[in-house]
Amino acid sequence: MKTIGITGGVGSGKSEILSYIRNNYPCEIILADDLAKELQKPGQACYAPLIDLLGEDITGEDGQILKTAMADKIFGNSDFLAKVNALIHPAVISEILRRRDLAEKNGEIRLFFIEAALLIENGFDKICDEMWYIYAKESVRRERLMRSRGYSVEKITAIMGKQLPESEFRRNCQTVIDNSGSLAESIRQIDQVLEAYQWQK
Repeated sequence: MKTIGITGGVGSGKSEILSYIRNNYPCEIILADDLAKELQKPGQACYAPLIDLLGEDITGEDGQILKTAMADKIFGNSDFLAKVNALIHPAVISEILRRRDLAEKNGEIRLFFIEAALLIENGFDKICDEMWYIYAKESVRRERLMRSRGYSVEKITAIMGKQLPESEFRRNCQTVIDNSGSLAESIRQIDQVLEAYQWQK
């Protein structure tokens, strides 16, 4: 079983790429951001430590951690932010490794994908056999974000400004999938890479 990290800038179309892979290859796909949210639910690994750190007032009446309340506590407080990250990131990696071990023991999964916007920054590359960069031209990404999410030009510019430059993605990733054009063209690239591993759909 091969572990592949998937990353790329906002609007590059990672979800679309992963949807195709999920439906056509024997694989398991972990979305790191979704897993982080899951681990913050009552009874999960990050729930009690986050409340101990930030206080009971970050929870709602149902006991769930409120995203807005947690964000308010962290905003402008670099110490809190660092401590929250130090709680969440190791827990996410630990759970990914646990699920990967289960998938490998199962024997039916040939590909284990980990998707994260901050895959490189948060050290996920250390648990991947290789990294894929889902690339799309900036103009294409901007158009997608305005069309699909209704983002303003200013919001898109602000988000893109906080992400790694293209050169860093390319430097850290072994495979580049150009998702600037049609889905059919992206699929051709994906199949070409995976068929090189002599795996069949």
